[in-house]
Order: sequence, then C-alpha cells, then structure tokens
Amino acid sequence: MIRIETTDSEEQRMRSQRAVFIFMLPIAAAASATTSGAMDQRGVAVGDLNRAIDPCSDFFEYANGTWRAQNPIPPFMDRWSRRWASGELNKDQLHEILENVSSRRDWPAGGPERLMGDAYAACMDQTAIDTLGAAPAQPMLLEIEAIKSPADLQKMIERFHAVGIAAPFGLAASPDNHDPTRVIADVFAAGLGMPDRDYYLKPEPRFVEAREKYRAHVKNMFALAGVDAADALAASDRVFAFEKTFAEASLDNVALRDPAATDHKVEFSQLRKLVPHFDWENYFRAMKVPQSALNVQQPKFMKEVDRQLAKSPISTWKTYLKWQFLHAVSGALSSPFEEASFAFYRRYLSGQTEMKPRWKRCVQNIDALLGDALGRKYVEAHFPPDAKARMQEMVKNILLAMKDTITSLAWMGDDTKKKALAKLATFNPKIGYPDTWKTYAGVVVKRGSFWDDVEAASRWNVADSNATIGKPVDRGRWGMTPPTSNAYYNPLLNEIVFPAGILQPPAFSVEETDAANYGAIGVVIGHEISHGFDDQGAQYDAQGKLNNWWTSADLKKFQARGQCVVDQFESCFIEPGIHHNGKLVLGESIGDLAGAKLAFLAYRKSREGKPPEATIDGLTPEQQFFIAWGQWRGDATRPETQRTMIQGDPHPIAKYRVIGPLSNLPAFQQAFDCKADAPMVRSAEKRCEVW
Repeated sequence: MIRIETTDSEEQRMRSQRAVFIFMLPIAAAASATTSGAMDQRGVAVGDLNRAIDPCSDFFEYANGTWRAQNPIPPFMDRWSRRWASGELNKDQLHEILENVSSRRDWPAGGPERLMGDAYAACMDQTAIDTLGAAPAQPMLLEIEAIKSPADLQKMIERFHAVGIAAPFGLAASPDNHDPTRVIADVFAAGLGMPDRDYYLKPEPRFVEAREKYRAHVKNMFALAGVDAADALAASDRVFAFEKTFAEASLDNVALRDPAATDHKVEFSQLRKLVPHFDWENYFRAMKVPQSALNVQQPKFMKEVDRQLAKSPISTWKTYLKWQFLHAVSGALSSPFEEASFAFYRRYLSGQTEMKPRWKRCVQNIDALLGDALGRKYVEAHFPPDAKARMQEMVKNILLAMKDTITSLAWMGDDTKKKALAKLATFNPKIGYPDTWKTYAGVVVKRGSFWDDVEAASRWNVADSNATIGKPVDRGRWGMTPPTSNAYYNPLLNEIVFPAGILQPPAFSVEETDAANYGAIGVVIGHEISHGFDDQGAQYDAQGKLNNWWTSADLKKFQARGQCVVDQFESCFIEPGIHHNGKLVLGESIGDLAGAKLAFLAYRKSREGKPPEATIDGLTPEQQFFIAWGQWRGDATRPETQRTMIQGDPHPIAKYRVIGPLSNLPAFQQAFDCKADAPMVRSAEKRCEVW
C-alpha cells in the first residue's frame, strides 16, 4: 500500500520521481507552544524581533530570535516557527471538516463526504486497530513466504506496485523529457529502507551508527510480526546486505539533481534486454500500462536488480519483501509498529521525542489518500475568491520582474535572452486548487477497517496515475493536494503551483500589507519561477523538453555564476566538520537568491503611483519586506534534522536560507544601512548573482 506516514516526513514524500523541483514546506504538527508578538500591523511580527541583535550582523536571529527563544520546538516536531504554526492551523481546519463529515452516516454512498468521513472514522478507531495487532499484515506475509519460483516472485512485486509499494524499483507516470505533451512510463530506483545510498556506504561514524540503528529497527519489526529473536536478527542481516547491493548501484543525491543523469528513454524491447530476468510483458499487463517507449532513470540500478533476480536465492528475496512490506504499512498497523517506525525514522534521524496525536496523523493520512475530496471542502471554507485574485496579481507582477531582469542582463547574449523570454512567456501558474476534482469512483471505504481503506484508496490512486500513461498530458492534474502547505515547479510542464494550504498567514493574506505579502509568499513565487532557470530547470526549454537552448558562451557564464553559490554554501557549517554540500543545494539556493530579488523588484513596482506604505514601529516598508522573509523562513531546527538535511535535502537549513540570499542583495544592505564590512554583506568580489 502507499506508505502511510506516522508523522510528517522530511519532505512529505511529495516530490515526483522525475525532476520536479519543489520548494518543500511540510505542514506543521501540533501547536502546543505559545506564541509571542501578535501579527502586528497585518503581517510583520515586530514582537518577534530580537532588537539586541544588529540586523547587519545576523539577520536570522534579528528577524525572529525572540519568537524562537519563547517558543521551543514541541517534542513531536523536528522544526518550529510561525510558518509551521500556520501549517498546524491547516490541520486544525481539516480536523474540523473531518470531524463534521464523519459524525454523519447518511452521506450518499461513494460521495466525497462518505469516503473521507468513513476513512477518518476508521483511522481514529485506535482500539480496533490495536486489537488486530499484526493480523492485517499476516495474509500478505504468508503469501510472500509461499513464493517458490521466479514467476511467484514477479507476481508479488506486481502486487506491491499495484498498491504503491515501490520495491525493488517503482513505476510512475511522467511527461516524456523529449515530448512533454505525452505521458510515458518512468521506471525508477527504489527499495532502500534508509534515506539514501550514503547511509549504507560512507565510513563516517554517524553513518556507521545509523547502520547499526537501522539493523536493530529491522530486527524489531520482524519480531513484532511474530518472528523469533534469532530469526529476526538473521533476517535483519540479510535485508541490510541485500539493500546494500542496490545502494552500491544507485546514484548519489548530487548526481540525481542532473536531469540528464536520469534521462534514458528506451523502447520496450530495450528494457527487456536491460533486465532479461523479469517478465516485462506480464508486468506491464498487470499494471495496465502500454508496452511502448519509456524512461529508465537508473540503468545501472536496474542491471543490479536483474543480477539479483538471477543470482540471489528466493529465500533472500522473501526476507527482503517481507521487510519492505512491513516498512510500507507500519502506519496502518497497531501502535507497536507505528512506535517502532517512529523510533528510528523520527526520533533517531530527526530528533523528535513524541509522536503526534492520533487525530493529526489521521488528518494527514486522509489528505494523502483522498486529498481532492478533503481539499474541496477545505477550499470552500478557507480560500475565498479574493485571495486567488490577489495571488494572481502577485504572480503576474513577479513574472514581469523576471522579464525585466532577463532583458537587462549584461552577461547574457541576445540569442539566449530570446529563448529565456520565450520560456518565461509559457509559464503556467496554478493557484489554490484544480479546476476538476478527482471523484474516487469505485473506491470502497468501510468504517470497520482502516487497513482495507488504505489498500482500496492506494490501489485507486496507483491505477489513476497509471491510466495516464500512453496518453496526452492532462495539464489540469496537480502534484499536490489543495490543503498542502507547499509549492512546486514542474519543468516538463513549465508550471508553478501554489496550493491553497500555503496561501495563509504569515505567508499570505488579503489583509496583509504588500510589504509583508511580497516579502513572504512573494519570495516563494519568485523562488518557483527561478526554478525554471536554475541549474536543473535551465536544461528544459519553453516546451518543457530537455534541450539545451543556451549558447556555449552564455552557458559557461551561467555555470560560473552558479559556482559562486556553490562556494558560498560549502562554507555553511551546522557543526564542526559538517557543512552544506554546495552542489546539492545549488538549485534551491539559486531559487532563494533570485526569489528575494524578484519579489523585491515586484514589490517596488507594485507601489508605483500609490502612497508609500506606513513605517511600523520604526521599520520602513523595505525593512518589513525583508523581515517578512526572515520570519517566514525562520525555523528552529533540531540538530538531528539538520544532519539529515545536510546529507540528502536539496534545501539548506533555515538559517542559511535567510542569511545566504540576503547577504548577496544590495537592496538588503541599503534597507538596513549596513556597512560594507558587515557580516550580512558579501563583498563585491564574493557577491553572488545568477538572475
């Protein structure tokens, strides 16, 4: 089944398996912490400022250091700030919706209210779930144990994929890199229980420790499923050794950022030759996918899959599949399974000390399984038409700022400028919610079994996605649900998407000043636009094709400007000996740098012909703009989470997402009258500017 998270994952697991570059903003957990400094003057929280700090020395601490000091991270969170509290409000609102619809049993059968109400009620029945223990998983575990032949093994992999368990590889629907008007099958590497390959391979003590903790976790999960201690230990050893072979054949996180590294379009016959020990005809038939051209993201990985199909005994595969199954479904099983998964993935890797309350996990699960049904209710209640109109105006202004920026670039030649402007002209903004809602027709949900509900909804979502393969792209589909507090850019469709869930205070409100709106959500808008022109997005043309549209001279200049950003973030340490990988965070850092610049330009442009906005508590509108960004991005982050982010997250930690881009902007220096040698001002020789 599609994995049901017991808590917010590092990036909500929302990114496409293809190169969709997303500004990730997980929804927050419970708001038990107090808040200081009300949202003064419609958006700028002056009470959150740490006035004892010079903004030119440490703007991250100045912008909302007081708020962080008075609001420690809740025990069930890995990060905390006003934006996380905003995400928590989303959960409260979704909770109210689900409580209301689940309180009635007379909704029309198959309708959205009936589906999400019954699924939520089943999820909330903790007593029934705990009473069952491991029983719901036992039939599948017995089927895995009954595997006797390669044909049986293949059928089990098909069973996994039909409900969204991607092991040892996965299949997704994606626009074709070379003809993005068509959807093709995309075979991707999967099936690792740890965050990425380096956790299996690197010799540093923190990775060695993680491997030991992971093996203990796998052993514990087998024991919970009824395996005796000695066999559970042996199973853990086999799982780790088996996954390590796949890790060794996988690309690392930096390599995965290059779209060309995962662009391997092949004919169906070539796939058969690449992985001859797998019956692809039967597999594609089972997935109801046409046997046509497709993409294989990591051919080396798939060759290793083939090698293991030919080499490894069935017993090893059975142990591996049992683990992958337990790993995927732990959130739909009883409390001991949830708690065991939480202990490794959240307590150890992220530093959280408590699980979120059951109702919060259930809200999150219903959003993941039936997001359009829940999202429609959310939008009706919490996203008025005037909010969409205000956002559309802001997006238009920031796109115009990007147009002006490209036109005025001194380092880019006319030929490249024309193509850059042509790409900008094809940007498709999506705001709030889709025009057409999924109906979930055919999904059967019962109050008596959360396990069955998860399987039914997961199967429907997989089939719904697979049904698009081989057909023209439906540009009306969304990659996130409307209540999601996040945003993304898709290079293949050249679209920027802002769900209603992110369009809430303190990011955005029709009641806030332009300075606050442009400084928060405006920078996010600029960030997403910039993804179309970062080191990854710049490889896609105006039609969404993976195609070089740069002159060689301009490309070299662009790459040199990117290297400046790489070098800056290589010097950003979270603790002695551990610093950001500049190449890993390059795209997101270009997005933040350009986003702040574009939003500021658009803000200034939006005020032309209007009276200047008010100075608030001695803060000019320009200062408020930058404070809004510092407060929006001002997360307190647990050390464990920072280490995990440094390893695999393409986003820098919050501190450097504030300090990094602003220290490069002359507009920031001017707004706060910073001296040339101030820590928040990079010298002219070191200053980075890509767009």
